[in-house]
Amino acid sequence: MASAREMRLRIRSVKNIAQVTRALEAVSASKVRKAQQAVLATRAYAGKAYDILADLANQPGSLAMLHPLLAARPEVKTIDLVLVTSDRGLAGAYNSNIVREAMLFARSQTVPVRYITVGRKGRDLVFRRRGQIVAEFSNLPASPTTLDIAPIGRTVIDDFLNGAVDEVYLAYTDFVNTLKQVPTIKKLLPFSTAGVTRGGLSTIQAESAAGPKVPFIYEPNAMELLNAILPRFTQLQILQAVLESQASEHSARMVAMRNATDNAEELIGSLTLDYNKARQLAITSDLLDIAGGAEALAKAMQK
Repeated sequence: MASAREMRLRIRSVKNIAQVTRALEAVSASKVRKAQQAVLATRAYAGKAYDILADLANQPGSLAMLHPLLAARPEVKTIDLVLVTSDRGLAGAYNSNIVREAMLFARSQTVPVRYITVGRKGRDLVFRRRGQIVAEFSNLPASPTTLDIAPIGRTVIDDFLNGAVDEVYLAYTDFVNTLKQVPTIKKLLPFSTAGVTRGGLSTIQAESAAGPKVPFIYEPNAMELLNAILPRFTQLQILQAVLESQASEHSARMVAMRNATDNAEELIGSLTLDYNKARQLAITSDLLDIAGGAEALAKAMQK
């Protein structure tokens, strides 16, 4: 058993860790409220934009003639995967879950998969697993705008239009609520309403894709509208994925820090109990030594 001094030092160190995790939990709690407000504020707009774009894509005529970003390639030779993670850790399994999902997706493909990483943690994990990284973006602001996302969207669109890749997928964490975040992979380019998943923004898009269709009359024609809004909507999807991921990150970090604080307090209680037992054992041993010494001294004086 460790000495009382060692236990005292360990209790002090665990208390210091608990103070740090409690502070990180408070910071994440304040950030998660702002991130949730940003997600909920833009989710309805992103869902309605998805609905309009789906209707435009279903207009009569060839998809390739309507816009090149709608044209599916006859043979898929290379895939780009935009992987959205965080720049910092201490978020539980948030980063590892989405990277694992991305790796499983890459292994399930029969063609090479290249990575465009958003966030240092995803970049480092993909690099350690020897994935091919063609672009890396990090240090995004706490409240990103379309201007901050524009370089990512431009890279994705240029790769697709230049023929460097034939499909582009988006891997991010869909925010459902504070306790539930769903790793999600969906096709970004060419645009398609098929394979929409459930949860968070994906639920809105799935309901839009499956809901009743109202015929729209567009002026000017669908081709001119697609030329104007399709690149912007591609950037909007990336922006919404980043916002969803940020809300998921702060929620996961808040829950992880709360669990760490609870575990630290439980460990402090256990260590304090062991420390008190060790003190009682030491006091008992001292009393036994004193009583034994007094008894031996009394016998010596009687002789």
